[in-house]
Amino acid sequence: MTGLAIIGGSGLDRLEGLEDSRAESTTTPYGDPSDSLTIGSLQGESLIFLARHGAAHTIPPHRVNYRANLWALKQAGADTIISVCAVGGIRADIKPGMIVIPDQIVDYTWSREHTLYDKDLESVTHIDFTEPYCEKLRQALIDAASDVAIKISPNATYGATQGPRLETAAEIDRMEKDGCDIVGMTGMPEASIARELGHCYAAIAVSANNAAGRGEGPIEMDEIMNNLDIGMQHVRLILQHVIQANR
Repeated sequence: MTGLAIIGGSGLDRLEGLEDSRAESTTTPYGDPSDSLTIGSLQGESLIFLARHGAAHTIPPHRVNYRANLWALKQAGADTIISVCAVGGIRADIKPGMIVIPDQIVDYTWSREHTLYDKDLESVTHIDFTEPYCEKLRQALIDAASDVAIKISPNATYGATQGPRLETAAEIDRMEKDGCDIVGMTGMPEASIARELGHCYAAIAVSANNAAGRGEGPIEMDEIMNNLDIGMQHVRLILQHVIQANR
């Protein structure tokens, strides 16, 4: 696995165990990324880590500079990207703390800078987005989870919402009718920009809570953080194993 980068989301603002690491500041034609790139090695494999919301977790989902983030990783030599994110579980079997490897996306976001192909073009450019995630990388994550005996959901449709507020119960009802199994705020346009840049990109999602109207009572931030702590321990094990298995 060459040119590997990990984008850390809520609950993974830094990557523990990264050896010989150094911070590298960079800028792009689209502005600055969320934070400095952390470059080092894990399990003997060189990789790049970027905190999606910044090291202090201060950038809300709708303000993330997705174009700059993906461009900076490409510029630093990444061609394979594992995106770590927190989601809410819509489908009944996706319980808090569970790991999900999504295979489809429905985009409900708006007003985000969502493409590299928007000005100074020689011609209009379209990308195929039939399968939004890199299947080879998805399968590597699924196999790694199996090898370390972590139960996951290997298929799910990710509904990407605008944020930063959480959704209403009626919105979740609509999303379920649309075929969404999980809901998050950072899946798009990250995945499509990664495709525009030619990255092999896949996501590993932690169900931090039951989506609105799917649990008992309101969604509490303490509950979310507790579930993220549990889920991220499993994420780290999967990441370590997938890196080791694909040297």
